[in-house]
Amino acid sequence: MNADSEQPRLPLAEDQVGLVVEVFRMLAEPTRVQLLWALVDRELSVNDLAGAVGKPAPSVSQHLAKLRMARLVRPRRAGTTIFYSLENEHVRQLVVDAVYNAEHAGPGVPPHHRGDGAVFELPNRNRAAR
Repeated sequence: MNADSEQPRLPLAEDQVGLVVEVFRMLAEPTRVQLLWALVDRELSVNDLAGAVGKPAPSVSQHLAKLRMARLVRPRRAGTTIFYSLENEHVRQLVVDAVYNAEHAGPGVPPHHRGDGAVFELPNRNRAAR
């Protein structure tokens, strides 16, 4: 695309900027990033998430409450168990892109380009063709 032919983006409304800042604030904590990454391709219970990130379940529950308030995850109750998943495809893409971008900061070819399993290409979840 030619940059000269693109329409300039309109400035964001102040309240929308505030919401975006809140999303990034939620991503500025290592445990929450690990939780979101664990949920990228599946739904997990609080106990499974605690095991995945190596933190106690009460601590994980507090992080999940913050992520839920920021509309990054959603709960589903099945009996006495609460399962979490990412709120939507935009959150999933944000998390995957952040991880892949971080991989580019390291030396050599990033793992997601090598296909060595360190970070894997996720299945297409009915994303619109770009």
